[in-house]
Amino acid sequence: MNTYLQYDRAIESCQAIFLQKTKDYGTSWRVYRTISVADQIYIKAKRIRNIQETGIQKIGDDIISEFKGILNYGIIGLIQLDITDNELEELPYETVLKLYNEKVCIAKKLMQDKNHDYGEAWRDMSQESFVDLTLAKILRIKQMLANDGKTLISEGIDANFYDIINYAAFGLILIDEARHNG
Repeated sequence: MNTYLQYDRAIESCQAIFLQKTKDYGTSWRVYRTISVADQIYIKAKRIRNIQETGIQKIGDDIISEFKGILNYGIIGLIQLDITDNELEELPYETVLKLYNEKVCIAKKLMQDKNHDYGEAWRDMSQESFVDLTLAKILRIKQMLANDGKTLISEGIDANFYDIINYAAFGLILIDEARHNG
């Protein structure tokens, strides 16, 4: 069990979907404001929670697909925070790939640092906790947006998106290990 290889594999599966959708749709997500990105993540996490609580899934997208969507929307959120030119809606494919990889590198470094300090405690966490933590991070982002992005002592919106990305990656890893349901 090599966490870094598992992490890379989880990210690669998400990135493949992201890049295929970029070829299909371009960067139509550029019109999303931060609140819209947060709401997209909220919807996906809420759906996972409903499936967890009811045990019933009525549409085809499984929990794995939802975690991948959460991770990719986290990346979109971070990219959107960095691009201040709202008129620049269509980004070249190469730029999208570069930006995606930049955000993943930062998220992975954060994961490595936290794994060092916390001893990979996430491996003992439930899938429900990853979903609940994601929902809490989304509510924090929404509150920060209501406060015009200002915080008194808390990390910013970007830190919350990075944590969400890592929670989704952890969920995918544990599903892949058959420790969680997918």
